[in-house]
Amino acid sequence: MVRKPTGSAPVAGQRRSSLSSLEPIDASPFKRPSSPLFVWFTLLLIWLVSLLPWRVWQPAPDLLLLVIVFWCLHEPGRVNMLAAFCIGLLMDVHDGALLGEQALTFSVAAYGSLLLSRRLQRFNSIVQAIHMLPVFVLSEAVSRVAHSWLAGEWVGWDWLWSALFTAMLWPLADVLLHMPQRRLDETESGSA
Repeated sequence: MVRKPTGSAPVAGQRRSSLSSLEPIDASPFKRPSSPLFVWFTLLLIWLVSLLPWRVWQPAPDLLLLVIVFWCLHEPGRVNMLAAFCIGLLMDVHDGALLGEQALTFSVAAYGSLLLSRRLQRFNSIVQAIHMLPVFVLSEAVSRVAHSWLAGEWVGWDWLWSALFTAMLWPLADVLLHMPQRRLDETESGSA
């Protein structure tokens, strides 16, 4: 018994590739950008929370760094490396530490998020957190090495926990900071 082929032969000039069937994980990007008031309100709120003394504990996650890098990734026209540097200088003045230490950390992390932005926009928040972990570690490492060189003392390795905890909070930041956008997109899609 001879079997006939069930599928049609590919047409000349039309090639099927297994890569053409791949789609990004998050195929539904938001339709509208975040409100500038909301972006700067969240930065101001987290900056005020960061002035509290709990930040002195070395393994504590750097929430201000997390929010700055998040908005640098999702709203680079509103929050950029200059904003990260200025906020870092404000934190340096508040902490009474070496001037420019936090500014260097925030600027390096903002640069890392801008460098990876095209790649990160294609993934969900958990994969983004995995990609951002080396950025957080590198930005903290540059700051710690500069501090130990200028101050003449090594502060230890507890700051690695801070970078890890900051990366672990990335999905929570994604949910909380995109909540107004999701609500607007759901209302818009429900009325259409």
